[in-house]
Amino acid sequence: MAHSVRRTLAALVLLGVAVAILASLGAWQLRRADERRAILAAIQAGRAQPPLALAPATAPAELGAWRPARANGQWLAQYSVLLQNRNQEGRPGYWLATPLLLDPARHSAVLVLRGWLPRAEPGQASPPLPATPDGQHGITGELSPRVPRLFELWALGGSQQGQLPATLPVAGGVVPQVQNLELSAYAQATGLTLLPTVLMQTRGDDGLVRDWPQPSVDYDQNQGYALQWFSFAAIAAIAWLVVAWRGLRRSRPAG
Repeated sequence: MAHSVRRTLAALVLLGVAVAILASLGAWQLRRADERRAILAAIQAGRAQPPLALAPATAPAELGAWRPARANGQWLAQYSVLLQNRNQEGRPGYWLATPLLLDPARHSAVLVLRGWLPRAEPGQASPPLPATPDGQHGITGELSPRVPRLFELWALGGSQQGQLPATLPVAGGVVPQVQNLELSAYAQATGLTLLPTVLMQTRGDDGLVRDWPQPSVDYDQNQGYALQWFSFAAIAAIAWLVVAWRGLRRSRPAG
């Protein structure tokens, strides 16, 4: 009899823990759905704003993410940087980042993500880059508060692989290849006064691919997962009640 009671209590404890864990997983999926719904609303709100003409005096409050924008200036190709490990439809390659000079007197510029190009052929240090003609150019795109990041495994070990040189341009005209690019570090390396935003170019005739990644906003998927976890929690709760009812029946003295 004592053995049966211990088994019943153990089963109730395990089922109670299962109910709590499964219900918490369902609640977590609902929170993820709310986060993705908020991201979608932010994207839609940003893209619904009127196009912004970028200038050195543009207020940071106007530089909202996903807002359409236009900049006029001169390419500074000597400061170009390649961002590694950016895949496009399964193909390995790079993003090309080049600053656009807005005001020569102030050294004011905006960093432009110009587009994707495939990885260099075997034996090449870097792929051929599209030309950056002299003179004024009008660039259109969408704003991002930063260059989208990749997780750097070697950052935990302190390795310098894939990091930005301390000074740009690099001697010999070598185009640096980095994993991630922080605006503050890039401004220090180039000596430019950068706007606190990145312009992701959306149009151009230089052959670069401009299919920029977007955060996942499929909140319906999270809601579906939440329903599954809550269903499992309900099954575990019913099992808890069944085990408890049977335990009570066994504990009653025979009539």
